Amino acid sequence: MPSEPLDPERHERLQRAARDNLWMHFTRMSSYQDHEVPVIVKGEGAYIYDAHGRRYLDALAGLFVSQLGHGRTELVEAAAKQASELAFFPLWSYGHPAAIELSERIAGYAPGDLNRVFFTTGGGEAVETAWKLAKNYYKVTGRPLKHKVISRAIAYHGTTQGALSITGLPPLKAMFEPLVPSTFRVPNTNLYRAPIHGDDPEAFGRWAADQIAVAIENEGPETVAAVFLEPVQNAGGCFPPPPGYFQRVREICDEYDVLLVSDEVICAFGRLGHMFGAERYGYQPDMITFAKGVTSGYSPLGGMIATDRLMEPFLKGAETFLHGYTFGGHPVSSAVALANLDVFEKEGINQHVLDNQDAFRGTLERLKDLPIVGDIRGDGFFYGIELVKDKATKETFNEDESERLLRGFLSKALFEGGLYCRADDRGDPVIQLSPPLICDQSHFDEIEEILRKVLSEAATLL
Repeated sequence: MPSEPLDPERHERLQRAARDNLWMHFTRMSSYQDHEVPVIVKGEGAYIYDAHGRRYLDALAGLFVSQLGHGRTELVEAAAKQASELAFFPLWSYGHPAAIELSERIAGYAPGDLNRVFFTTGGGEAVETAWKLAKNYYKVTGRPLKHKVISRAIAYHGTTQGALSITGLPPLKAMFEPLVPSTFRVPNTNLYRAPIHGDDPEAFGRWAADQIAVAIENEGPETVAAVFLEPVQNAGGCFPPPPGYFQRVREICDEYDVLLVSDEVICAFGRLGHMFGAERYGYQPDMITFAKGVTSGYSPLGGMIATDRLMEPFLKGAETFLHGYTFGGHPVSSAVALANLDVFEKEGINQHVLDNQDAFRGTLERLKDLPIVGDIRGDGFFYGIELVKDKATKETFNEDESERLLRGFLSKALFEGGLYCRADDRGDPVIQLSPPLICDQSHFDEIEEILRKVLSEAATLL
């Protein structure tokens, strides 16, 4: 149903308060000195509505979160029921039914013996938890020097001090130095800009994986604790793994006794058509981090799943993992997650993604006839479109051009055109798409139509 515009008086009050009091995340606040702050007031299915009643296709699922779309009464009712019974209790030496049942459910979905679920409130905390466990595990098992982490260039893993240290995006880190030491970067799997073997995906994947072994050798295997990798790398614009990549990474981790952490804050719970991205690409992690889609955003929740082997030392004597969060495994969030997973099973959400992923890709690939579109890549319902100045040479935009293209034109034009997505230049300029998992061909066509109009105009302007 259409959304009625907000009362003008309330709208003006909200605008004033937003400028005077609200500090928005990752936002250039000066942008709103002379412009209205966009205010989203309603969501329904795959769409969101602003304070003026205008409708937008939520082609980013909020922030890779709203798997089931907006307005699912089952999830709302689950939250209300749980809040009326037990609104809050911590997991510090106590359990409650919702968290216990959810841990069992998640462990049942996870591959192999990933049976131990540690709840957080979000993805950055999940990454933080995984690194702390890796260091703690090696200390209590007699290898105290193993503490370093390897991750990929341009990869984003969170904003907490530890997760930001693992992140491979220097511009996000500069203002917060010094960060946690002992993190190191290796090449990512951007085949479009492969420095070697660009015409042979399997050879490129082998080379990229082998750089992890090189980094471990350079640092000393006795000092490296973990490798953090996303199934499909988000930052930079959705880099899928080349064939055999993760199988080779698993071999390297086993050879050097290094833990493989699959950071699935975005990729888990249907984004790639499986509960976990590791399943899609056929590898066995030692830990999985998750958040976002586990509740479809109806309440905050994240977590880390560890193998029985990593839990084993903490089942003896006085050994304790001295780590936790007040709201980790919150009763209401856990109940919402259970209801969310019920809908996944009842409506066959993962199969819906698998059945429609080729149509989504095919619809986006129509855009390849535009001179500004260099590459379209991704998997499942998770895609990036890389924008270029010259398709033949793959020449990208310089910093000034990228600023004018993304923030000066595209972000605003796409939103005004009715499409909420991400125009990003953490790496080369890209548009990222991650629609709710309930979307179908009608939504794909709408995405393509708006993108075509705006990108055609962008190419003309540049």
